Amino acid sequence: MTWKILAVDDDKGMRTLLRVTLERNGFQVAEAPDGEAAVEQVLASPPDLILMDVMMPRMDGFTACQIIHGTANTAHIPIILLSAMISDEHKEKGLASGANLYLTKPVSPSILLETVNGILQDAAPNQD
Repeated sequence: MTWKILAVDDDKGMRTLLRVTLERNGFQVAEAPDGEAAVEQVLASPPDLILMDVMMPRMDGFTACQIIHGTANTAHIPIILLSAMISDEHKEKGLASGANLYLTKPVSPSILLETVNGILQDAAPNQD
């Protein structure tokens, strides 16, 4: 099974870095430039996991996370927020908005892959 991941960031370079890192490790990656576009994409074609920046134009990651996890068809999708905002207040707000994890940028490719794989394994149905 190829996992589908949505990379959401207003920085095109960051989206490219996420896409290349993930695709090199066998993931299928879609991209969105902001929270509003992410919500539209998730509702149209739900991914298996979302990597989302917090500070973006049009709609921030906190709001997008609340909408995605507040919608019955998409509430189950794991969301990892990625942000340069490192305060405990921001982390708490991210988790309160429905994110499964809050990672601070920059995040190493190995930590990113370990985290993504761990969440997807936890989310996968048990194969007995």
